[in-house]
Amino acid sequence: MDEEYDAIVLGTGLKECILSGMLSVSGKKVLHVDRNKYYGGESASITPLEELFTRFGAPAPDETYGRGRDWNVDLIPKFLMANGSLVKLLIHTGVTRYLEFKSVEGSYVYKGGKISKVPVDQKEALASDLMGMFEKRRFRNFLIYVQDVREDDPKSWKDMDPNVLTMQQIYEKFGLDKNTQDFTGHALALYRDDEYLNDKALQTIRRIKLYSDSLARYGKSPYLYPMYGLGELPQGFARLSAIYGGTYMLDKPIDDIVLEDGKVVGVKSGEEVARCKQVYCDPSYVPERVKKTGKVVRCICLMDHPVPGTRDALSTQVIIPQKQVGRKSDIYVSLVSYTHQVAAQGWFIAMVSTTVETDNPEMEIKPGLDLLGPVRQKFIMVSDYFEPTNDGTTSQIFISKSFDATTHFETTCDDVLDIFRRGTGEDFDFSKVKHDLADEEQ
Repeated sequence: MDEEYDAIVLGTGLKECILSGMLSVSGKKVLHVDRNKYYGGESASITPLEELFTRFGAPAPDETYGRGRDWNVDLIPKFLMANGSLVKLLIHTGVTRYLEFKSVEGSYVYKGGKISKVPVDQKEALASDLMGMFEKRRFRNFLIYVQDVREDDPKSWKDMDPNVLTMQQIYEKFGLDKNTQDFTGHALALYRDDEYLNDKALQTIRRIKLYSDSLARYGKSPYLYPMYGLGELPQGFARLSAIYGGTYMLDKPIDDIVLEDGKVVGVKSGEEVARCKQVYCDPSYVPERVKKTGKVVRCICLMDHPVPGTRDALSTQVIIPQKQVGRKSDIYVSLVSYTHQVAAQGWFIAMVSTTVETDNPEMEIKPGLDLLGPVRQKFIMVSDYFEPTNDGTTSQIFISKSFDATTHFETTCDDVLDIFRRGTGEDFDFSKVKHDLADEEQ
């Protein structure tokens, strides 16, 4: 360990593994260290099932759960947008060759006590039970406008400039009612709250396009999920980093980050010091450099049936927009199952999550739990949400944010690309990545 590196990455959570892969590909000499014996940090998949029960202090699972090693339970489940930033990163970096993905079968939204399929094209809009007949036409016209918008062609904006008008103004121009605005902003554009209404419309239009472009790739829903769980993702990026010369050390306690004149110069473990120019890490390694800005509640639910009302989908996402249940932030429900090799035959894993708003987080996720039907076993966790107190450019210590309540990876990738930009002073150049890594492994 007593060597000099361009960058030392602490923690093998997904964000840290993506960063070490990106830094290695960009020609940096990287040392990647984790105090745990396993990969994944907060974003690990827990296997066998007995370990999950032990972790939450529950009595061991009985034989009805099948073989314990057939389970891989994500602590923070998220889906990938099929056309989103993470998939582009995976393809550009060649990490896809270590992973296999499956399309998520359904995407639903909650309205007035029941769930409905999220309509994404004109045909589905006309068949949807979320809107009355006249509203369907207005929504159809809105979708056509969104699909036709090209950012570099003002003619395509039809006198509604998305760089000037707010999203609220665009909704009003199409005469969309509050319910339609609700599922558009939360189930298509995937916002967690309603602050976006007062922002310029372009960002929301981009998000709706991302949803429909992702849907167009595989057809059932815009979401993908890796076989064997999300724990495969950090390991895929770790392999990428290793191919490009990165060094890995697990089960290595970190005693100190060494600074000189306010700038990082190394990391100390026991008597060893690895010198470096930069450190990238998750909040748990630098408690004095982060601030708590909120909490997220997550509930893992083991069930032997799919979510009622989803046509027996073996994987699905349900979004409960905040207004439908009198909240300030949405509740997310995601379901994966034995088809993804994350549970024993016939079993399902649901996760209900939201941003905590009261002193009783368990009550806050009740609307999500109520949609699931009978649950065999529940595990509830409340995690603090941390953000760095500064951008890291002075100390050269770059810290990721905690994982939020959303069930997709877009905010994760925004954070990673932002950290990379702050750390290197440039945007990540995807063309640096060799598309085929097979030559390097010969």
